[in-house]
Amino acid sequence: MIQLKTMLNCIDNSGASIVECVANLRMKRHAKIGDRIIVVVQKQRNSVGDSGPGGGAPASASNKVRRGDIRHAIVVRTKKKLQRKDGMVVRFDDNACALISKSGEPIGTRINGVVGSELRDKQWSKILSLASAHV
Repeated sequence: MIQLKTMLNCIDNSGASIVECVANLRMKRHAKIGDRIIVVVQKQRNSVGDSGPGGGAPASASNKVRRGDIRHAIVVRTKKKLQRKDGMVVRFDDNACALISKSGEPIGTRINGVVGSELRDKQWSKILSLASAHV
C-alpha cells in the first residue's frame, strides 16, 4: 500500500536511490503493484566514477535525474501482502519503484532486483523485460 509520503527504493539505473510518493494517479486511497504514482527524488545514487570533490561533475553527468526532481514511477514491489487469483500470497521485503517518463517509457536501461508479475496484467511488459527476475 503506497500512499502519500511513502518512501520507496528506486531499483533502476536512472540515478535515483530513494524517492518519496507525492501523488497517486489511481484516484483511490493507495497504490498497489503496477500502479502509476508521482514521486520526488530524495537521494541520488552514488556513481562509481565519483572520486571526491573533484569528481563531482562527471558523476552528475551520468545520472538522468537529480535530487528534487518530480517524476512519474511504477510501483514494482510492496511490503503489503497481495493475494493472487490462484491463492498464492506474495509479500516483498521493501517498497520499490521504477522511474518512467510521462509518455510511459522507462528512464533507466536496467532494473536491479525482482519485480512482481502483476505488471504483466497492467501492460507494463517493457519494465518486465528490463528486470532480471519476476515473481
